[in-house]
Amino acid sequence: MNTPSLPRQFALDISHTPKASLDNYLPSQDLALLSTLQTLCSSWKESSESSESIPNNPLNHRWMYWWGPEGSGRTHLLTAMTSAADDAGLESFSLNPNEPISWVRLEEKLPSLTQSNAPSVITIDDVDRLDERLVGALFRILNEVQASKNIHIFMAGNEAPANLTLREDLRTRLGWGLVYQTQLLDDDEKIQALEQAAKARGLVLSPDVLPWLLNRFYRDMPNLMALMDALDAYSLETKRAVTLPLVRELLQPK
Repeated sequence: MNTPSLPRQFALDISHTPKASLDNYLPSQDLALLSTLQTLCSSWKESSESSESIPNNPLNHRWMYWWGPEGSGRTHLLTAMTSAADDAGLESFSLNPNEPISWVRLEEKLPSLTQSNAPSVITIDDVDRLDERLVGALFRILNEVQASKNIHIFMAGNEAPANLTLREDLRTRLGWGLVYQTQLLDDDEKIQALEQAAKARGLVLSPDVLPWLLNRFYRDMPNLMALMDALDAYSLETKRAVTLPLVRELLQPK
């Protein structure tokens, strides 16, 4: 069976995509992780409203690493934490292996963040893909975070810290805070997540669309969510409801 590919012109049209948040994350077996993150975000909001820093902020409330397979929500949660920080008026920094200049800018800023009583947030995605230079940068960043009062750091990768192919001292440090595993959704949970995504976009799907997609389309959530964006765009362009014929038409090779 050939898996349909997403037409490029629609895959790139994400203007209607709701931003990632904790509210639109379907936790499945990740309830403990989601609850911890929600509690943190609530504390940021309360702190910003009272203009007071959070006293005695322990390291394991500020230092978190989660890991799981591709499509298990790792990046969604990192993006959600950055959005929550921005909404609370906190300074935030998003790092990944593809943008090394962002790491340099953060390291230049770290001394002032370390001395500040105001909370700040760092997110780091795809820790498993860091090259030797960025591994060294992350090691230095973690040392600064440990010495700080209010820097929060959230990191994600595809393996538990002990199983990453990184240098030993960094693997050890990744486990100093809270560590969680993110889980893939089963088919029923995927349908629930896609129904939630469709509702957020104002899409009404005919009942046969989602089961058909799970059998015929890519089964990972990033591609399925991208298809929601494509269906949104195509439905608006053609002024037609999202039915199975429309989905087949969209996915038909050009």
